[in-house]
Amino acid sequence: MANKINYYLKSLEELTKIEGQRPRLLLHSCCGPCATFPVKFLSDYFDVTILFNNSNIYPKAEHDRRLDELKRFVVLFNEEFHRSVKVVERPYDNDAYNKDLQPFANEPEGLTRCVICYTKRMDEAFAYAEKNGYDWFTTVMTISRQKDSQILNRIGAELQLKYPKTQYFYSDFKKNKGQDISREMRLKYNLYQQLYCGCKYTFAKGEAKKNEKLKNGDYEG
Repeated sequence: MANKINYYLKSLEELTKIEGQRPRLLLHSCCGPCATFPVKFLSDYFDVTILFNNSNIYPKAEHDRRLDELKRFVVLFNEEFHRSVKVVERPYDNDAYNKDLQPFANEPEGLTRCVICYTKRMDEAFAYAEKNGYDWFTTVMTISRQKDSQILNRIGAELQLKYPKTQYFYSDFKKNKGQDISREMRLKYNLYQQLYCGCKYTFAKGEAKKNEKLKNGDYEG
């Protein structure tokens, strides 16, 4: 297996390119909890706009709940840190989105279906960034222990060739205590923590987790 790239260190290298500037960055986000540390980190250097383009999330009620919670987090964050982070949302169409994922419906998480899902959302967001004149683009998904940052950054590098006017910001937000800070922020803002990644193929897994928590009396949803 090829040597893994330290994308946390690479993110610090990226920041040296913008010293003395405050470029516009479009940040793909899938939910409030995953946005916490990335927004805190990036907003020190960039004018951040969050794009919520997640037609993978099933059902729509779950999609809307995650979007509403993201918006609530951003309001609280802006008030506390005197920022002006904005949220842009894209239309929801789960049926159309799943056409590319359906052939891999029975795969475990983390394989081809998930890579297609990451790529579709990052591609749509990167295209939006370039069309709307953003200087940089990245995704919050590298904050998750369940998602491989090597894969996500490789997708970003490939999309950079497709959208050359906008720079891709390499990241591994979970590193250097990023996950710990994210958890602290999630608890501080009392953010809804979902129990599954989001798609209909993992929905049953989330319901099983919820039922187990209900049984044990520790469900906070």
